[in-house]
Amino acid sequence: MKVSELRQKNATHLTEELLDLRREQFNLRMQQATGQLVRPDQYRHVRKDIARIKTILREQEIKNDKAEVRS
Repeated sequence: MKVSELRQKNATHLTEELLDLRREQFNLRMQQATGQLVRPDQYRHVRKDIARIKTILREQEIKNDKAEVRS
C-alpha cells in the first residue's frame, strides 16, 4: 500500500481500512500460532500498513487542529 494513495483518502475510508487490516492481522496471528501461516513476511507487511494508516490519520488530525486554531 502506497502512502500517496493513502493520503488521498479521507479519514472515514482510512478508518475502515485500518479496521480491515487489524482483522487481517488477527487472522494472521492465529494462523501463526497454529502453524498454518504460509508467508511469515505477510504479518510484517500488515503491521507496517497499520502504522502507515495511523500516521496519516494523526497527520490529518494535527492539520485539522491547526486549521481550527487559525480560525
